[in-house]
Amino acid sequence: MDSPNQHVSIGFLMNQTSRKIIHLLMHRFREYDVTPEQWSVLYQLHKEGGINQKELARRTAKDQPTTARILDLLIKKALIQKQMSENDRRAFIVSLSDKGREITEQIAPIEESTMSEVVAGLEPKHVEQIKQWLHQMNENIDAAMNRKE
Repeated sequence: MDSPNQHVSIGFLMNQTSRKIIHLLMHRFREYDVTPEQWSVLYQLHKEGGINQKELARRTAKDQPTTARILDLLIKKALIQKQMSENDRRAFIVSLSDKGREITEQIAPIEESTMSEVVAGLEPKHVEQIKQWLHQMNENIDAAMNRKE
C-alpha cells in the first residue's frame, strides 16, 4: 500500500517545513522586533564576533544585496555596528552592539526551544542524520550552481 507522502516532492516538503518554521519564529520574535532573516545575521555575529559583510553573507546563505539590506535595518535598530576593516579599507567589520548582544541573548533560548518543539518525537540520532542530509543537499545545490552549463 502506498504511503500518502510517497508521491509528495521532497522539495515541496522542505519548502513547506521551512515556511512553517519561519512563520512560527516570526510570531515568537515579534516582541523583539526581529525577523528570522535578521536573526540569522545576529546569530552569526553572536557566534563569531566581528565578521566582514562578504563572509556574513556566505555564512547566512544570503546574497550581498540582501545582506546589505538586513545590515542597514539592524543598524537603524541599533543592534549592530560597522567599522572599517584595519586590513582592507574596502571592507567593513560588522559586530553586535550592546543592545544587539542583549537582544540576541534573549532570543537565542526562544529559537532553541522552538527548534526543540519542531523536532519533538525524533530521536537525536535522526536529527543528526537529517542535518547531514541537508548539508549534503546544500553541497549538491552549490555544485550544481557552480557547474558551467
